[in-house]
Parts: sequence; structure tokens; C-alpha cells
Amino acid sequence: MRARDKAAVSALRATLAALDNAEATPVDAEALRGVALEHAPVGVGSTEAARHELSEREVVDIVRAEAAERLEVAARLTAPAHAERAARLRTEAAVLHRFLDGPGSGQDTASARTER
Repeated sequence: MRARDKAAVSALRATLAALDNAEATPVDAEALRGVALEHAPVGVGSTEAARHELSEREVVDIVRAEAAERLEVAARLTAPAHAERAARLRTEAAVLHRFLDGPGSGQDTASARTER
């Protein structure tokens, strides 16, 4: 993306990281007790674990949560010194909402059905 799209790049990178974290396989700490290091699912000698595949609904929920978090933080930044950061967070939220409201979203599908 172009340098002028810093807000979009920031929002997308953070959201991709959140999606990546949601796909991570949880590690049960209790199951690791008493396990030899070479047999542990994490640490030295471990291999890549299978990732959790997110459903479309889970992805949408994560993107919505990321947008909501940005709007919530922007609303808390009321001091004039934070106006620029609050505006950037609102812009990032708008970028994420565009992905949610884009082609194939529930709103577009519903309007397409009523046009038929």
C-alpha cells in the first residue's frame, strides 16, 4: 500500500495479527507437567502444530472487535493533544468497516434479494 495509506496498513496488520493469534492452537499447561522437554508440544524440538481454522463468522467477529476497540479508544482520547491519534484510530476503524460492508457482506446480500 502507498505511504499515504498508513492508517489502512496499520489497521490491516493489527487485524491480521489478531486473526493469526485466534488460529493458534491453545496449549494446556496441565498436560505439560511432567513431560520431558523433547516430548513437549512447545520448546526445543517441537514442530509446528496444526492451526485452528476460523469460520467466516469468527473472522467477521474478530474484525468487528478490532474496529470496535479502535472506536472505543478514540472516544476515550478527548484531550486536544490526542486529537490526531483519535482521528487515526477512527480512520482505521472505517477501513475495517469497509471490509465488513464490502461485496458479499450480509447487507449487500439482503439488498440483492429484495431487488429480485
